[in-house]
Amino acid sequence: MTLLYLVAGEASGDVLGGRLMAALRARRPDLAFAGIGGSRMAEQGLVSLFPMEELSLMGLAEVLPRLRGLARRLAETEADVLARRPAALVTIDAPSFTLRLAARVRPKGVRVIHYVAPQVWAWRQGRVRRIARRIDRLLALLPFEPPFFEAAGIPTSFVGHPVLESGADRGNAARFRTTHGIAPETRLLAVMPGSRGGELARHLPVFARAAALLRDRLGTLALAVPTLPRLADAVRAAPWPVAPIVTADETGKHDAWAAAAAALAKSGTTSLELAVAGVPQVVAYRVNPITAAIVRRLVTVSHASLVNLLAGEEVVPERLQEQCTPERLAAALLPLLTATDAAAAQRAAFVRVLGQLRPPGGLAPSEAAAEAVLAELAAVQR
Repeated sequence: MTLLYLVAGEASGDVLGGRLMAALRARRPDLAFAGIGGSRMAEQGLVSLFPMEELSLMGLAEVLPRLRGLARRLAETEADVLARRPAALVTIDAPSFTLRLAARVRPKGVRVIHYVAPQVWAWRQGRVRRIARRIDRLLALLPFEPPFFEAAGIPTSFVGHPVLESGADRGNAARFRTTHGIAPETRLLAVMPGSRGGELARHLPVFARAAALLRDRLGTLALAVPTLPRLADAVRAAPWPVAPIVTADETGKHDAWAAAAAALAKSGTTSLELAVAGVPQVVAYRVNPITAAIVRRLVTVSHASLVNLLAGEEVVPERLQEQCTPERLAAALLPLLTATDAAAAQRAAFVRVLGQLRPPGGLAPSEAAAEAVLAELAAVQR
């Protein structure tokens, strides 16, 4: 059997890996899989070398105490890859770990396919030369990425964005309102403050105060905060003007979005998920001032939101750093909650933006990724 070695380092990569494995197996039942993944990849038959959660670390405060353990896991993974000699190594996002692994095994004859392009086009563009020495093919999620990486000598395939397979557009608004007793005339604001500790600490107080200002202006306002189970208590403890409906599963999240008139979300992939759900939104983000000063010197793109980057204009209001205040957030959200034309303009733009994320040939993104992986294997075996 042909062996593929897959490595994911966080929950989003595990979802991508699971979908990729299913699409690969549908095309090549003879494929075998090994590597590192979570529950979604385990559902497709992967027995993880060690728990993927050991790699799911963000920020210096989390990473520094674990450096020795991470180095040991990196060496262990390298040894396993070289012992198994797979037809290819498929690394999925998590570049801090996966590209280090690629740098170790590719010089020893292992073909490397990296899934999800590092966003070096947004900042630190010089890193692209290092990436070129570490991988044989890149699977890109965004349509403007292939020209950038191919100019650096990296063969790149646009496979479409997995947000199109997220199910974000299949929520049930009536179910959500009925379950939580929300009257039809009550406006619902969905709030996504982030899933990392630092994001919650910086965003929750500001987002809660913005919600209070909106409630004062509108008279009534319901709040839904989709989050992770481990963060539910911290979310509830924020100074909200009314008790929020906290959901901690995908169905609840998608139902909340279907019922929402608008959303306030931290910058990131969530912005695209909301676009799939058709939810008008305001994007916000805060980091500590030192980080902000460094990032501003390095960033080369004009927008933080992927929706705006793909649209080529500010379709979605962005309130970043100094502009991320309760007053500015409330002012940007109010037209979306009260003026149908403002919401309709965003929804029309979402259709144009999401059309750019579909891979060619009418395939789903996971199917296009599987085709690209199999084409790479065929090229090696010829």
